[in-house]
Amino acid sequence: MANHSIPTSTLEPAVELPSHKESHTSHSPLLRDFIIGFADGLTVPFALTAGLSSLGNPHLVILAGLAELFAGSISMGLGAYLATMTETKHYAVEEARERKEVTEKPGAEEEEIFEIFETYGIRRQEAQGVVDGLKRDQGAWVQFMMDFELRLEKPDKRGAWLAGLVMAVAYFFGGLLPMIPYFAFHNVNHALFTSIGITVLILLVFGYVKAILTGCRRWDSVVSALQTLVVGVVAAGVSYGIVRAVNGSVHVAA
Repeated sequence: MANHSIPTSTLEPAVELPSHKESHTSHSPLLRDFIIGFADGLTVPFALTAGLSSLGNPHLVILAGLAELFAGSISMGLGAYLATMTETKHYAVEEARERKEVTEKPGAEEEEIFEIFETYGIRRQEAQGVVDGLKRDQGAWVQFMMDFELRLEKPDKRGAWLAGLVMAVAYFFGGLLPMIPYFAFHNVNHALFTSIGITVLILLVFGYVKAILTGCRRWDSVVSALQTLVVGVVAAGVSYGIVRAVNGSVHVAA
């Protein structure tokens, strides 16, 4: 009887697929807090001091600028802290509700899983294995519903105070930079133009670096830098014009 088995030497070797490493840009919530705090700190106090400089009193500009700087820093820091704590509480409430539903209404929750997969074009019979696997682990089931049904990410409660501190420091540092010329010059116009030059440079650099850190291409980063500059200039220009107009109307009324 003839042997029709295929010799081992004629078998094709297994093809090794090249390894694939994905490159994604990820940044922590603390970086987000720093960007928001620094951006607000750079534009709001700068716009305020630029507007008050139209009054021609550098002492007034410094006092008002510092008052806004400290108040803004505290407000931003507390806001970031309270926002994180609120998100943490909201997540805990939704997680407890989801755990209760999985325990008391497993059939309805299973249907919700199938509905979630249907939004991705996956049929019931294809998703059945995943559903059966989740039913064996209630913790994984609840986490799946939190991730895909409610689309909630668990906040880090322990980092709430750190988020507030980062936001406050970033706001204070961003707002202090445009004010430095007012401490150095007695002439308010010299201080104003120097502050404008410093702020324009910082806005451009900050807008570019912010875009690079968030994964944008170089050209998009340049556009982001220009957009950041335009926002700062418009805010300062509007503030300057409003203060000058109000001051002029007060003098006319007097």
